[in-house]
Amino acid sequence: MKIKAVTALALGAALIAGCQREVEKMVEVSGHMFVFNYRVATATYLVTLKKTSPIPDGTVAIAEFENPAGGDPIILKEKVFPAWDKITLQSPSLHCVRKDRPYSVNIRLVDAEGTTLQELKTQLVSDVDQSVLPSKPLVVGPLYTQNPEVFKPDGTTDFSNADKCPAV
Repeated sequence: MKIKAVTALALGAALIAGCQREVEKMVEVSGHMFVFNYRVATATYLVTLKKTSPIPDGTVAIAEFENPAGGDPIILKEKVFPAWDKITLQSPSLHCVRKDRPYSVNIRLVDAEGTTLQELKTQLVSDVDQSVLPSKPLVVGPLYTQNPEVFKPDGTTDFSNADKCPAV
């Protein structure tokens, strides 16, 4: 009799545990890449998140991007609006991005009270080295005027990249 009761309890507990849902994910990573803008000589991280369930009002996305130049991570805080279906997180300008090296990105969704709602981790790998960018913007001003520091009056150009990056 006791064996039947224990078996029934164990079976009931297994059924109840099977009915519990996993913690619902509010967002998932839908894209990530490095953006190299040769016109203004910048490189940035770009991560997009797709909303998969409702997000409470007052939520903030906090992204920690690995700093390719070394040192402290680059931190970005972005307010998330409940009506958004897509969240775009773009870092400030980067230096020293290396080809084929994985860089980590950690993202947290935090509610208005500071409670972490969800954490995501991803890695980005560039298929080009940042040395392909010039060290100075190719254009300046709102009319995309050629930068005189790059395009010299004598007709020569200076595309050299002067970034001082740590050894790999």
